[in-house]
Amino acid sequence: MVRFALIMALAGCSGGPSKATPDGSQGDATGSPDAAGPCTTTITYGLSWIHPSGHPGQADAADGVVTWDGTCVASGANSYAVLSNGWRPYFTGHTCELALDHPGCHVTSACTTRIGYGPAWIAAPNHPDPYDDVTGRVFWDGDCTAAGADSAATLSNGWAPHFTGSNSCALALRWEGCGGLYGNPVMPAGCADPGVTKVGDHYVMTCTSGGAANAFPIYTSPDLVQWTLATHVFSQAQKPAWATGDFWAPEIHPVGSHWVVYFSARNTDGKLSIGAASATDPLGPYTPLAQPLVHDANMGLIDASEFTDTDGTPYLLWKEDGNAVGQHTPIHAQPLAADGLSLVGTRSTLITNDQSWEGAVTEGPFMIEHAGTYYLFYSGNSYANATYALGVAKASSPTGPFTKASGPIVTSSSVWVGPGHNSVVAGPGGDLYLVYHAWDAAHTSRYPLVDMITWVNGWPAVPGAPSTGSRPAP
Repeated sequence: MVRFALIMALAGCSGGPSKATPDGSQGDATGSPDAAGPCTTTITYGLSWIHPSGHPGQADAADGVVTWDGTCVASGANSYAVLSNGWRPYFTGHTCELALDHPGCHVTSACTTRIGYGPAWIAAPNHPDPYDDVTGRVFWDGDCTAAGADSAATLSNGWAPHFTGSNSCALALRWEGCGGLYGNPVMPAGCADPGVTKVGDHYVMTCTSGGAANAFPIYTSPDLVQWTLATHVFSQAQKPAWATGDFWAPEIHPVGSHWVVYFSARNTDGKLSIGAASATDPLGPYTPLAQPLVHDANMGLIDASEFTDTDGTPYLLWKEDGNAVGQHTPIHAQPLAADGLSLVGTRSTLITNDQSWEGAVTEGPFMIEHAGTYYLFYSGNSYANATYALGVAKASSPTGPFTKASGPIVTSSSVWVGPGHNSVVAGPGGDLYLVYHAWDAAHTSRYPLVDMITWVNGWPAVPGAPSTGSRPAP
């Protein structure tokens, strides 16, 4: 069974009896309450935390302001952190990870990371403190790599602290004011081809539904981590008459004065085609077009996405299903009418499968604009196995020409297989996140994963993805 590693932040919990910690100690702390309610600290433990008996949760609420200096104390094969209220949470291995949030207290709400270095750390000149404080979310994927006779840990912000000796990386990570922790997958059930859109202060996500009676489930979330099924785009009775099955890869986008869901389905002539339906609310009800938005009697068309340029021009992106007939798989873009329900202008071909890692397929396009450059995220190779991966290309215009990165930016791991078909969306804290799917190692389903995007020399990177450990909440 796939581990569902959602870690609840429990923000807003009222005060009460302090909870026991792994070594059985109890504690309290003081703080200044404000109008928001009692001053408490939510302590969210990383996935390597050793749960005490009878404590299935991943967080505790303590009265007052609880702090931690970021020191991780070795204790045999494990380690522990000493909190200001005397609690001593223990962790497997020599990396302590926890988040501190202070609802109701006069404590800054800005998200910061303290990186604490173990005793083997090779300190930089004029750096007396065994830690660094960094604004924002910094994390580590747990890999300790050889650096000559020493070791190095590469952090998500590009830092690479070195440690004396081989395999000697020891870090402590304290996230404060970041809203807790989470772990992948962010849902206990499958959600292939996740299409995610931010709607005000929350998110909507819809997924491939195949031949299910109700097409395209719609989930909602306040934070990209906790998802609740809200409705479906189409009931059996609401499906467009031209669509006979294979309801794939939906995305919901604001276009003009309404919302449009773009999707793939098989037409009555047997060809996969691009459909569209509109609504005044992202949760529907949706009214589909009577005919496909894009159809080709000689070629299947799938994986529709929408991108609105900075000048307000909406574009439809989609892929030719050439791999089904032994041909290339170009990804196209074409302007849409202002309401997003018809094509106008000239079609442009953005990329096709021409790199060895892509095999017979490029698909799943998703475009963003960042700092004046246009980035086209896409997937390549076979969705069914570990060759599937995520790539990116960039251009100075939404219609290209696009230059591809030299290789994929997210590939398979021993835990997550075939990562691909992504959306890109800003998290509640403002950072950009990749939302994508991957098979679990048992290959039972494709689960939704969420990982933060960073930027290196003008290119997006997704450090440590697909992530398997604790990450600060988006």
